[in-house]
Amino acid sequence: MNFGKFWSPSEDDTSAQNTNPLDSHQGVPHLLRARKEKAREILRYYRALYGAWGPQHWWPAKTRFEVIVGAYLTQNTAWTNVELALTNLRAAQGLSIKAIRDVPLAKLEQLIRPSGYFRQKAARLKGFVAFLDSRYQGSLDLLFAQPTDKLREELLSLNGIGPETADSILLYAGNHPVFVVDAYTRRILDRHKLLQEKTNYEEVRELFERALAPVVHRQETLPKNAAPPLASGLPGAAHPPSAMSTVTRTALVQVYNEMHGLIVGVGKNYCGKSQARCDECPLQKFLPHI
Repeated sequence: MNFGKFWSPSEDDTSAQNTNPLDSHQGVPHLLRARKEKAREILRYYRALYGAWGPQHWWPAKTRFEVIVGAYLTQNTAWTNVELALTNLRAAQGLSIKAIRDVPLAKLEQLIRPSGYFRQKAARLKGFVAFLDSRYQGSLDLLFAQPTDKLREELLSLNGIGPETADSILLYAGNHPVFVVDAYTRRILDRHKLLQEKTNYEEVRELFERALAPVVHRQETLPKNAAPPLASGLPGAAHPPSAMSTVTRTALVQVYNEMHGLIVGVGKNYCGKSQARCDECPLQKFLPHI
């Protein structure tokens, strides 16, 4: 089943209010209650953003390997710079495992130069292909057939792959159910007083995965065409549909995919690092009153 279009739960969704049996016990610690309320708030954000913008078709790419290359190139730079580097690679027929394996390092550096830190990134792309060759016979099918936890550990052991890059590869290229936490996510949570910007990555990831579980629980029983289309003129992170954004995914992977894309839309268009345009943002109504 293709969950490229999916339902956003209504405000009276009772499954969102009791996702963990332990939470319903009397005498539950204050910390557990606080985590539960934060998860509910994240679910409200999802409803508001998806209701305003609809499907985001993120990550824009033609192949799984292009997603992986993009995940490396987007480190410490804007996506517009990544697109320039990808255009160079595409023109040189360099967006394949074989091409990255065979291209001289110096040439690869020049092709991806627009993405910044091009020497580091070129070496890391070479390193990923070497890892794929040595462990999985150069096959992405064999790579992504591994259990999520095992594969995540292996990716994190590679030079230049931190949690965000590993989870981007797992979610967008491998269709593994992990939520991707980026700088936009941290900034939004901090400004909305849910978590501090320097909160541990795994804590943020756990919060989102817990929060989005009710969406998956309900959506699997509903029609595929239940989602609204992208609202005209409202800037999200939306891209035209691509080969990778329209692949068949599990419900859980699709929800994580959409929520991350929606957050990217907020960060790019409203929640800037130096300036916030809160009055125009769909999440404005959730800002804490100070």
